[in-house]
Amino acid sequence: MSEQSAWRVGAGAVAITTSTVLPVFLLGASAVQVGAELGFDPASLGLLVAAYFGVSALMSLPVGRAVERFGSRVTSRVAVLGAAVAMLLTAVVARSLTTLTVILLCSAWCNVMGQLSSNLTLARSMPAHRLGLSFGVKQASVPLATLLAGLAVPALALTVGWRWSYVCAAALALAALAVASRGSAARAAESGADTDRATTALAVIGAAAGLGAGACTGLGIFLVASAVDRGVPPGIAGLVLTMGSIVGLVMRVLLGWHADRRSGGHITVVAGCLLVGALGLVLLALPGTVALVLGVVLGFGLGWSWPGLLQFAVVRLNPEAPAAATAVVQVGVYAGGFLGPVGFGLVVGTVSFTAAWLLAAVAMVLAGVLALLGRRMLVAHRARRVLQPA
Repeated sequence: MSEQSAWRVGAGAVAITTSTVLPVFLLGASAVQVGAELGFDPASLGLLVAAYFGVSALMSLPVGRAVERFGSRVTSRVAVLGAAVAMLLTAVVARSLTTLTVILLCSAWCNVMGQLSSNLTLARSMPAHRLGLSFGVKQASVPLATLLAGLAVPALALTVGWRWSYVCAAALALAALAVASRGSAARAAESGADTDRATTALAVIGAAAGLGAGACTGLGIFLVASAVDRGVPPGIAGLVLTMGSIVGLVMRVLLGWHADRRSGGHITVVAGCLLVGALGLVLLALPGTVALVLGVVLGFGLGWSWPGLLQFAVVRLNPEAPAAATAVVQVGVYAGGFLGPVGFGLVVGTVSFTAAWLLAAVAMVLAGVLALLGRRMLVAHRARRVLQPA
């Protein structure tokens, strides 16, 4: 594959992933304007977003099988069209919280399918020496979607209205079809694919991803409120959050770039990121601006930089069915996105921010330990396969 073709594949994966995750991030960014018209508060928003990720967790395995069966060429485009339709419906039809909830939850499969079809495209089409970097760049699409949603607020929501921001986002999603790569075609069902996957090991790694994702969710949602509760001015707290997002984005790309220069040990690096990230969460439990800045750098820069590297490692270890394998891990990630905000908020409400950050740090340590255990199980599984007689 030429460099130009590789860039086309990578750009298409980023465009597909970004456009299919836009509905939920656009709602979060425009929550003040949408809530004022439809009549819901931040607590309702938190429950709605948590429910979105809960539905995503339930959809991950069946969608993963569909992506493997029908190929990324079809499923990536179906996911984008679904997200565009959901955003248009939100702009035109959503006149109450109930309608908004139905539309958002019914669009959750678009995000799942967009993620998994992009994984399959990269696994089947990207050159091996660019695969790690491509997964790192693809996972940078999540903060990119956050950035686009944030820009939509002053540019559209505060000028012509939040409904037009959804219309423009739908048009942007449809434009992603123009840069989407051809992807992989449908494949006949392979009876040996499921038996070749180390499902138990992947479930352990998925549990690690869930704990890590649940712990890190608090960084984006509760960091500013926690800092302000400690006496940090809101402006500085917001700047620290922006800095953490940039550090996290850069580290996702760097981890992917460095993965292409190693022959293995990727899940071990993921575990290391989680364990060091736990130290950052402990620092967030301490008072002072210095502890806040260091905690955000370690928490975002390492504790939340591993998703792309983990997906790359799972694809490398399961080349027969990359979408289905990463779907098992994504169940954990989405479950963490569901349980993390709810659990963190409950601890803050009943105890304190300090207790919530310390509990999140414990969860991240457990995530690192489970990642190492899952890697050991995967290595043992591969060794057994090699020793099996032909």
